[in-house]
Amino acid sequence: MRQAGICVWQAHQLVRQMIAPGVTTADIDDVIAEHFRFCGAEPLFKDYPHQNTGRPAFPAATCTSINEEVVHGIPTHRPLREGDIVSVDTGCRLNGWCGDSAYTYPAGRIAPSVQRLLDVTIATLDLAFELMHTKTRWGQVAREMAQLVRDNGFSTVECFVGHGIGRQMHEEPQVPNFLSRSLRGSGDFRIEPGLVIAVEPMVNMGTKRVKMHHDHWTQSTLDRKPSAHFEHTIAVTNNGPVLLTAAPTPEEIAGLPWDFASAGAAIKPVASGH
Repeated sequence: MRQAGICVWQAHQLVRQMIAPGVTTADIDDVIAEHFRFCGAEPLFKDYPHQNTGRPAFPAATCTSINEEVVHGIPTHRPLREGDIVSVDTGCRLNGWCGDSAYTYPAGRIAPSVQRLLDVTIATLDLAFELMHTKTRWGQVAREMAQLVRDNGFSTVECFVGHGIGRQMHEEPQVPNFLSRSLRGSGDFRIEPGLVIAVEPMVNMGTKRVKMHHDHWTQSTLDRKPSAHFEHTIAVTNNGPVLLTAAPTPEEIAGLPWDFASAGAAIKPVASGH
């Protein structure tokens, strides 16, 4: 799973290199899809079936959600504008194991209030990782995550949560970012060696309520205020929690089945406004 996580981490580094006004989310999706092919990995999101029978499968390798879009945004050819934010969520399966991670990126300069939203959201993910070193149950972590968001005047999205991950992208348990009804009861779980989860706080500037677009996938805030999303795949080992989707060590790079240094070498810069 660590190699799948490194592949996903490197995909995000490629996004970080190219994100700018004028770039489209379709450009981003093309680069990540090509990166996964280069690594010999399978994109997890492409053709992922809709939960409702008869609805279209997800059509891309990435979920790209702009500004008030919370999750599951479909890549388009609409150029990013100065001041936009875009949440890029992606994952792959490599040698039978999955990795999944999300970051919210600014396109150029963004408003201070929006930067604060991004800062609080990533701080919430960082807090979860730190608490996993000392807490024994997920409900204890989720309570403090939600409290941090509330203390900063924002809201936690409650209709989408993190998840277990392994051979499949979505496995048990469900991993809420707040103290849900299930965590107050039988849905809580122990933080112990062998657990691997995707932790992904989604934080809104305004209301926690969301609505689905006519494409049957994209979810936006009901009040159209911005939303941010950060995610890591985290494994609990005998030596404590480990970020599987974090930067690799030189020793890990040496053992990868793809040429780490060559990945993304063919990326061409996209001129602003084109």
